[in-house]
Amino acid sequence: MRGVDERIEDVRRLLAAARGVYERRQELVPSLVRTTGLSPEGVLLGFDSLERDASDAALRSLVESAGDATHVHVILSANVFVGALRALALARAAAARVTIRPSSRDPVLTQALVAAARDPALSITSERDPGVVGADRIDVYGGAAAIEQVRACAARGVTIRAHGPGLGVAFVTRAADPAEASRLLARDVVVFDQRGCLSPRLVTVEGDAARAESFAASLHASLAEWAERVPRGTLGDDERADARRWQESLAFAGRVWSGPEHVVGLGDRLLVPPTGRHVQVLPASDAPSASTLLAPIAAAIVTVGSDDSQQVRHLAPPHARIAALGQMQRPPLDGPVDRRSA
Repeated sequence: MRGVDERIEDVRRLLAAARGVYERRQELVPSLVRTTGLSPEGVLLGFDSLERDASDAALRSLVESAGDATHVHVILSANVFVGALRALALARAAAARVTIRPSSRDPVLTQALVAAARDPALSITSERDPGVVGADRIDVYGGAAAIEQVRACAARGVTIRAHGPGLGVAFVTRAADPAEASRLLARDVVVFDQRGCLSPRLVTVEGDAARAESFAASLHASLAEWAERVPRGTLGDDERADARRWQESLAFAGRVWSGPEHVVGLGDRLLVPPTGRHVQVLPASDAPSASTLLAPIAAAIVTVGSDDSQQVRHLAPPHARIAALGQMQRPPLDGPVDRRSA
């Protein structure tokens, strides 16, 4: 069995490959625009979240969370293109053989990473039936339907590690400056056009309705500024329909600020926004009140961003990551992004 240090070195080789891919990221932009639906500027911004280094402590934590297997088969989704690196790192830390089925809609970065790594333990397969791959573990990333399909056809005795859908939320404390907090949060919203499980879609603002309104107006202005530098990518017909329904519902129950490429809504009734730079702001008298507001979706929360890393722990679910505003899309490489599956 490989020791911890050997596994860390295997992951470090992947990080070296990621640095090489990052250096030639401009070459990959046209392909990634086609596969991800992001704008060229959005792709380049997304590359900032590609893990290219990690501390020894973070990598030891990753190895501890990776588990042990002989052969891990990785099935990737198309939600966040840089997510391939962490998925490969977790699988490589666990096993001496890793096969990867990239998303058919977005294989670009996976293929680039595997080619750059030149690691004989890593190989890409187009095999669509995980039951005949021969792996003793399958790491599957995607929606609930895709995960259930894998469970249904996996061979008896194969371990399934499922990484399903989720979202990010934020808590802005009474001590925060609304304009500064909104400026930081806007970056987290823009990266990947909210398609990832780290993307904030709900913000609870400590204080009264007037303070929440001030934050919402500032966030609206910040997102408008971002749109000039990083245009939103393409939304599908279903995404546009979801956005219209959400906006109409929120306009009936609260207030809406709408820009060409974003919508910010204010209301005291939880209405989870769709992806595509849509954010709901909710006033909360304190952290326990914010926790109560978010309770119906607690199981879906992957990360909580805040200006106060201590106070936010009173409302974050035990499994959720804690992040500073503006850094929600850059968690350390210390294990799965989604700790619900850890």
